[in-house]
Amino acid sequence: MSLIATTGSGSTFINAPAGMHLARCYRIVDLGTQKSEFQGQIKHLQKIIIQFEIHGEDDAGKPLVTEKGEPMSISKNYTLSLADKANLRRDLTTWRGKEFTKDEERGFALKNLLGVWAMLSVIKAEGNNGKEYTNIASINPVPKAMKANLPDGHNEPKIYSITEHDEEFFQTFSNYIKGKIMESPEYQSRFQRSEKAAEKPKGASFDDMEDDLPF
Repeated sequence: MSLIATTGSGSTFINAPAGMHLARCYRIVDLGTQKSEFQGQIKHLQKIIIQFEIHGEDDAGKPLVTEKGEPMSISKNYTLSLADKANLRRDLTTWRGKEFTKDEERGFALKNLLGVWAMLSVIKAEGNNGKEYTNIASINPVPKAMKANLPDGHNEPKIYSITEHDEEFFQTFSNYIKGKIMESPEYQSRFQRSEKAAEKPKGASFDDMEDDLPF
């Protein structure tokens, strides 16, 4: 599986160019509960990241690959919600090309997105630090004419959940993503319990407090 370079790896992250790109969902990451501020209001919301690998060429016909020759990647953060005005619901609706049923609203398994192809509309944006970034503006289904000639995927499709923490997988994330996960109360609670369990005398029992995430 291709690893995501951390800030200490010596690699330079290259932003995907603006435009419409063929992409494949290869990773979904549970960030746990994160602090969000909008229009002066502070909320604590459960967040996820959906990551895509991009396939294709730029305007000059150059393959969209990293310094290692791997597909460029791009991601988008979401609140884990299918509420009517939620960004996740909006993007999944355009991606699937259909609205959610009542049954799906009660629990849609995000793992079903892994390995699925999409057309991403990517735009340039300036961050609060003054740097230029590229963001996913919309996610759309792949046209039928393209489906017969899709390239092979590169990265292993995989999902990360704090409640089913995989340390080896966790270490492939960028320092920024690892830091956000480690700030979450879910991560801190999990590892505080692990430390307390290790301190208990042999034979002691404890309750399993880990609830499954809705994906």
